[in-house]
Amino acid sequence: MKKLLYITGFLVLGILGSCSDFLENDPRGVLSEEDIVTPQSVEGFMNAAYAQLGNDHYDSPYSLWPFGNVRSDDAYKGGSGTNDIQDFHFFEVSNNIRPDFAELDNFWYISYVGVSRANKALKALEKISEADYPLKKTRMAEMRFLRGHFYFMLKIMFRSVPYITEDIPVENYKTISNKVLSNEELWNKIAEDFQAAADALPETQPQVGRATQKAAYAYLAKTRLYQAYTQDETYKVTGINQQHMQEVIAATDKVIGKASLEPDFANNFLPGPFENGAESIFSIQFSDNDGTLYGRLNFSDVLSTPQGLGCCDFHKPSQNLVNAFKTGTNGLPEFDTYNDQDFDYKNRDANTVDPRLYHTVAMPGLPYKYDPEFLYVEAWVRSPGTYGYFASLKENVAPSCSCVVNIDPFYGNSKNRIQIRYADVILMRAEALIELGRQSEALLLINQIRERAAQSTGRLPYAKNFKINTYVDGSNCNWTQDFARKALRWERRLELAMEGNRFFDLVRWGVTDEVMNAFYSKEKMKRTYYQDAFFDAHKEEYCPIPLKQINFSQGLYKQNPGY
Repeated sequence: MKKLLYITGFLVLGILGSCSDFLENDPRGVLSEEDIVTPQSVEGFMNAAYAQLGNDHYDSPYSLWPFGNVRSDDAYKGGSGTNDIQDFHFFEVSNNIRPDFAELDNFWYISYVGVSRANKALKALEKISEADYPLKKTRMAEMRFLRGHFYFMLKIMFRSVPYITEDIPVENYKTISNKVLSNEELWNKIAEDFQAAADALPETQPQVGRATQKAAYAYLAKTRLYQAYTQDETYKVTGINQQHMQEVIAATDKVIGKASLEPDFANNFLPGPFENGAESIFSIQFSDNDGTLYGRLNFSDVLSTPQGLGCCDFHKPSQNLVNAFKTGTNGLPEFDTYNDQDFDYKNRDANTVDPRLYHTVAMPGLPYKYDPEFLYVEAWVRSPGTYGYFASLKENVAPSCSCVVNIDPFYGNSKNRIQIRYADVILMRAEALIELGRQSEALLLINQIRERAAQSTGRLPYAKNFKINTYVDGSNCNWTQDFARKALRWERRLELAMEGNRFFDLVRWGVTDEVMNAFYSKEKMKRTYYQDAFFDAHKEEYCPIPLKQINFSQGLYKQNPGY
């Protein structure tokens, strides 16, 4: 069992409202900033802000699985069929995406709950002296980190959002449009929070789960990387800002060497002693048996448990993703032909593969989460005719884990979720180097990730069809900038598969319509529900601004193009 000592809070279950309404309310169970500020009351505000990291719900998850994976070529929605959380089906096929989706409104709302709690904590911290509270500067940096985290999610989801800080009087909230800042200006505001956090945070914290300096620099690098791909108002990528790419290099400089890759890829996705490991830059902390009804469980991913182990068999790896793990005779990805023939789990040895496939995708006939007592079988699959037989592994745990909690009809777990890991930092740095024309330096970094993948076979004695090699310029590849870019993007897909990144990567690179419509053209020959799927460029790169938020703002918030 696992107990979380200081991050406590309550679950937000389907609560809807406006961000400005919530920003005027105080977190439950703590004093308002109008009360006497003491170290104890300040701690209450900060605990509430940290608690919000886990106060999401499976239909508005912070893990972003419907928006970053199902919306991409990496995953099918799953569940009982297309009508099961139908709004996520519409994202899956890029069709009928509407501003009145409750899931989008709820995601907006709970994200602004996080912003509000960070702002209220900052206002309280400003009123207390360092003499009374020696940790003042550190804790203020933590709150700016958390605020940056919530704004980053809002930014990649909706692009244009109102930016509200602790300095803005409540009576002015209603005057702040989601369009007052340009795309560049909003990215700069988010980057400023992470820079301020990095400037004041310590390298390590005595309490696990608190933001650290390397976490702030990693998030700063991620922010500048997204910002570097400049977009016009129709979301077309118009160029790559070299200064921002240099800022990615500078930020990752502060992280490289401060963490390390796990020796086995699997360690990142295992509970208990593997949590908060060497590769974890920042993790969302969950708990069980902590005095609350169910514990602080990962409600983001509770639906992804296979039906044979609980409920509800959502978030299914796509055949296209599985095919992407295939390797050629040279041990490299099959960039151009990977999807010509499907990988068949009944005849696995017909293809050689990257070992990360078996850490990412559950398939019939193999142990589930490395547990020989639990063989994943076809009968565990809820709707095989619609979504196939694969299941997602990274966010799940073995049924025998003490971290599993029955919250009938669901089976939740308290395994932490890594928000940013060191492999992501390495790949962000490699991407920036490639776009700066320094692809020879990126080669070493990408090979570092591939070398770790090749070593990650110890928990896979039941699979023998591995073949993975590093890139060798002039031998098995010609490492030009174009080839390096292709290799980097492929590596991100394989390394971070099913972790909520894929769709946002495609948008950043400006290739979403190209990739998704090629995906749909193949899928509609295999799955009837893709018949009308089509990605509309210059519209569906971002979610619509929720209609309720526009109404609450009395029309101040402006809708994204095309909706």
